[in-house]
Amino acid sequence: MTVTPNMIRVALGRPDPPTEVESLQWQMWIDDATMLIEARAADLDVALPLPELRLDYVIREAVVAHIRRPDNATQVTVSVQDASTTRMYRSSRGRIEILDEWWTLLGLTASETGAFSIDTAVGAGVHAAMCSLNFGATYCSCGADLTNYAYPLFGVDAWCVW
Repeated sequence: MTVTPNMIRVALGRPDPPTEVESLQWQMWIDDATMLIEARAADLDVALPLPELRLDYVIREAVVAHIRRPDNATQVTVSVQDASTTRMYRSSRGRIEILDEWWTLLGLTASETGAFSIDTAVGAGVHAAMCSLNFGATYCSCGADLTNYAYPLFGVDAWCVW
């Protein structure tokens, strides 16, 4: 099954069929969402085709969300007698957007690489907290290598049971 402008109409709850311009516009957005998904799959080396029901769901929801909030700003002016206030609300990016939860649903989440994917903390190992290995040395200063890495011999936490 492929998403069609008529399916978008049903998802929006509109009783009348879309006009010719709306139909063309919605089809363009359907194609845009499909292109974004295919590009992400290619970047992640994920084999196509993706599960059809999930793919249709994500494309339909992305297009419906874009139709409901087509631009990124909404201005509301409220006037009472001789006073008024204006507020600006941001509601969309102004283009088709695939949410992170939809990428997860499709299995197209990026692997954990980048600035925050490197664990710089020392894991709970057998070396003492003050062992030289924890500070980048190539040798063990806590004596764990002498105990066949069962426990550290020297250091602040050498007497702790691991």
